[in-house]
Amino acid sequence: MLPASIPSPDPVWSQFSLGPLTIHTYALCLLAGIVAAAWITDRRLRARGAAPGIAIDIAMWAVPIGIVGARIYHVLTHLGDFTGPGVDPWAWVRIWEGGNALFGSLLGGALGVWIGCRISGLRFWSFADALAPGLLVAQAIGRLGNYVNQELFGLPTTLPWGLEIRSDAPMFPTGTPEGTLFHPLFLYEMIWNLIGVAVLLFIERRVVRRNDALLADGGTPGPGLRWGRMFGLYLIWYGLGRSWLESIRIDPTSDAPLGVPANIWTSGIAILLGIGILVVQGRRHPEAEPSVYMPGREPEDEDAEAGAAGAAAKKPAGSDKAEDGADADGADASPVDPAGSR
Repeated sequence: MLPASIPSPDPVWSQFSLGPLTIHTYALCLLAGIVAAAWITDRRLRARGAAPGIAIDIAMWAVPIGIVGARIYHVLTHLGDFTGPGVDPWAWVRIWEGGNALFGSLLGGALGVWIGCRISGLRFWSFADALAPGLLVAQAIGRLGNYVNQELFGLPTTLPWGLEIRSDAPMFPTGTPEGTLFHPLFLYEMIWNLIGVAVLLFIERRVVRRNDALLADGGTPGPGLRWGRMFGLYLIWYGLGRSWLESIRIDPTSDAPLGVPANIWTSGIAILLGIGILVVQGRRHPEAEPSVYMPGREPEDEDAEAGAAGAAAKKPAGSDKAEDGADADGADASPVDPAGSR
């Protein structure tokens, strides 16, 4: 049974004090999403041969640059809210009050990922493909902050799941009767993102099974959803969702070139970019991805040398003679003899 409406949150939920610090729930939702994305990405990268924790190293670059990009994009698409007489110039940087654009975080985060990948030796597209499902999870978690802040809602509705917005909330539309219900766009996007996670992982699993079958039959496996293909699908999925959500959004109205909100323009660009990645990368890389690392940046050789040194240090006295004797007696096959390899 659906509720009569989605109630507006108590204002005390938006922030709380911890000693001299003021903790904003919106920020906690963003941090929870970042942690979830980093954990999922790290697990996916490790399954593909990357060193443990490398996703955290790259996130140290991507997260702060992404946050700056999110704020810059929001300010530039809502200049009317941040310019003019009587506007506090410090409002530009008060990110904890809300106003972070996802598309801006993608642009800034991509720059941070590129920097982190160059430093760590990881392929940019390998990281992006591993990140795609976790990014949708992070966005779904982060949207809870929009609910607490009483933002990201759509046109008035009489549907049973309509969202209550306090009449004293900053984003409450002027001239709208108190008690009006609105489309809960934050909830719609959460559901859309979580469905997207299931869709992307389902497609990926089908492709992996097909490649495994080809390999078992003696064929050559294809590239799968690597070389940026998974991230391309993410851009298409997210762009499609945001395009229709923004079409019914009234909170807040962004600067609209040609009467079309900026986020709808950006959603269209994201869809085209995702299609472009699939087409271009499909032509450039029809082969399987050899490694998540750039050529010459693989850490395996260093790890192997360290492991060999550690094994030699722990080897009991006289074991070298025992091995030499075994080789002389021919008990063990030569390591370079294919017929005798184990």
